[in-house]
Amino acid sequence: MTWHTASLTGSAFYAGTTTLIQLAARRPGVKCGPMTEPVQKNAALVLFSGGQDSATCLAWALTRFERVETIGFSYGQRHAIELDSRAKLIDGMIALRPEWAARLGENHTLDIPTLGEVSETALTRETAIEMNDDGLPNTFVPGRNLVFLTFAAALAYRRGITHIVGGMCETDFSGYPDCRDDTIKALNVALNLGMARPFELHTPLMWLDKAQTWALAATLGGKGLVDLIVKHSHTCYLGERGARHDWGYGCGECPACSLRAKGWATYAAKAKIEAQ
Repeated sequence: MTWHTASLTGSAFYAGTTTLIQLAARRPGVKCGPMTEPVQKNAALVLFSGGQDSATCLAWALTRFERVETIGFSYGQRHAIELDSRAKLIDGMIALRPEWAARLGENHTLDIPTLGEVSETALTRETAIEMNDDGLPNTFVPGRNLVFLTFAAALAYRRGITHIVGGMCETDFSGYPDCRDDTIKALNVALNLGMARPFELHTPLMWLDKAQTWALAATLGGKGLVDLIVKHSHTCYLGERGARHDWGYGCGECPACSLRAKGWATYAAKAKIEAQ
């Protein structure tokens, strides 16, 4: 497992995908190899933040593709502790399934603080979480998933990968317009046209609620994977890791914790009934 980190700041944020690759190549310790590698027909790049959804998506990809790389983003989020969860989750998955260990490739991290700098949100500022006048929660970071997927596609282009996996979902209401199925489909078309590459954006959680997401993890990796996600994934918007709940760590009160806790309660109750 190789961990790569690249930084994209200031005006370079707007300079395009070629600049992204060039900047990464210049950073010490980052081995970028050829500008473009041969297309790997059965390889995927997973957007991997260290949360419940992205951990489940990583397991989903590992059951479907021969090679899987991951990418995470540091953008000044209050819950940046989620990025620290990735190593433990990856190590746990390697121990859980030998075939997954053989399929896991490089883990990349991109620093894009400009996204946080232009965003006045509860995820990038120390402010109370509430609803805005436009009906969207102030945890919405405008353009976040559009930026993430565009940079992921730029990296996938160079890595010869056409399958990109993300944990976007519109079933559990968040109000985030960049999580909606129509948005992802439209961006998929734009990326394919703009890079002349047949990318396929996969969103396996799009029509699942949080209880069904827990159930999917159980289907993919059994109790071992569920326990791993409970213990090591991070969801809390406030970055709290002090209190341990049945569903994992978090403040227990923010929207992310509430949604995760509600999903766990439904999943656990159903699993208990089915076990009787």
